[in-house]
Amino acid sequence: MAKRSATPKKKNYFRLALKVLLIMFLSSMVYVVLCRWMMPPITTTQLTDLCVGNGLKRDYVSWDEISRNVKLAALASEDQLFAEHGGFDWKSMDKSINGPQKKGRKPKVRGGGASTISQQTAKNVFLWQGSGIGRYIRKVPEFYYTQMIEWTWGKKRILEVYLNVIEMGPGIYGVEAASQTYFHKSAKNLTRQEAAMIIACLPNPKKFTVKPLSRRVQSRTPRIMAQMDNLEGDEDIEELLK
Repeated sequence: MAKRSATPKKKNYFRLALKVLLIMFLSSMVYVVLCRWMMPPITTTQLTDLCVGNGLKRDYVSWDEISRNVKLAALASEDQLFAEHGGFDWKSMDKSINGPQKKGRKPKVRGGGASTISQQTAKNVFLWQGSGIGRYIRKVPEFYYTQMIEWTWGKKRILEVYLNVIEMGPGIYGVEAASQTYFHKSAKNLTRQEAAMIIACLPNPKKFTVKPLSRRVQSRTPRIMAQMDNLEGDEDIEELLK
C-alpha cells in the first residue's frame, strides 16, 4: 500500500516542477521583451558589487546620448563582426577548432575573447558572472537569452544596453558613469582616445584600471584606436552606427 500511495505524490511533485519551470520560462520571455524598451532595474553583477561594498554608480543613457566614438571603440575591441553575426561567431569557433584557413583572409576579427557582444549583454543583464562550474552551468541559459535578444531587440538595442550595463570600474556601470568618473564629462562628448581608454579596461575593469592608468589600458588604447580607424567606413558598421 505504501508503494502505491508514493506514486501519486511523485506525479504531483513532477507536475509542480513543470508548472514552476513553465512560469519561469514565460516570465523570462516577458522580461526580455520588456527590456526591449526599458533598462534592467538591476543586474546580478551590480547587486553583488553593492553587497561587497563597491557601491553602484550608473546613469542609463539613450543611444543618441552615447558618443559614436564609444560605440566604435566597443566594436573594434570586443566584437568587430557584431553587425554581421546572429549572436554567435560560428566562424571563429570553427577556426579555434580546425585552425585558420590557408586561402583568403578575413577583413575583420571578432576580438574580445570568447564571447560576442550579444553574449556578454545576455550574461550581464539576465545571468551572472564568474568562472568554474558556474560558467558551464550558465552556457545553456546564455545561449537562450542571446538568441532571444537577437530576435527581439535588434543590434542597436543590444549595443545600447551593453554600453549601459557593462562594468567599467569598481562599482561603475555603463559608459555615462565611467565618463563622468574618469573624464568629468557626458558620454556623448568623449573623444576617440577617451572612448578607447574606457573600453580598454574590459574585460576586467577592477584590475585594468583607467584611473590610475594601468599598463594594460595604456598599451591597449592605441591598438583599439588603430582598429577603430580600420572599421571606419565599413558599410555594415556605418549602417549600425547611424
